[in-house]
Amino acid sequence: MFFTGLFLGIAVSAVVGLGVTLNIVMGGEGLALGGTNAYKAPSVPSAPSAPAPVAAGPLKPVADSDHIIGAKNAKVTLVEYSDFQCPFCQRHLPSVKQALADFPNDVRLVFRHYPLSFHPEAQKAAEASECAAKIGGNDAFWKMHDELFASQATLSRSVYTELAKKLGLNTGNFDKCLDSGEMASRVTSDLNEGTSAGVEGTPATFVNGRLVSGAIPYSELKSAIEAALK
Repeated sequence: MFFTGLFLGIAVSAVVGLGVTLNIVMGGEGLALGGTNAYKAPSVPSAPSAPAPVAAGPLKPVADSDHIIGAKNAKVTLVEYSDFQCPFCQRHLPSVKQALADFPNDVRLVFRHYPLSFHPEAQKAAEASECAAKIGGNDAFWKMHDELFASQATLSRSVYTELAKKLGLNTGNFDKCLDSGEMASRVTSDLNEGTSAGVEGTPATFVNGRLVSGAIPYSELKSAIEAALK
């Protein structure tokens, strides 16, 4: 009996020792023996979860207060959020103009402001276009629109007055409008509405409500227009 008990004791000890060793090697929790602390594998921090996407709200409907060019009853409306100091917006301009030329009866363009904070002249340039519209109407707005993009490399306070003079606007009234900041709220309103609709950068063009981001090649814009016409 003595030897049998001794043999069983040795066997049990060996099995327990093997279990402890295997648990440590496998990285699991260790078995506590004799009041000693259990072994615990170091925890691995979990990767942070991606933030939930922000749902875009509806695009503001086109109104008489918008700056519109093209066929009044066009089947396709391009609503462009743009920044006069954005080089990609300047690059995108020929594509938009080509669309108006290729689809004279089916496409109209609505321009809305989206001045980016890191473009120091974007806000004031946008206000300058609104002052031109206040003094000379929608035609004056679109002429100033083209002049601002053409002068993108030299935009400044003095340039805005020079452009107003070039367009035949009353520069006294123009300067008063621009320096008072009375058009700032109009520009900010466009910006906020664009952000609510899902705009994150410029140019951002909605083709019948479908957002197309960036200065895409004309072939892509044309395809989007043709798809909207079907």
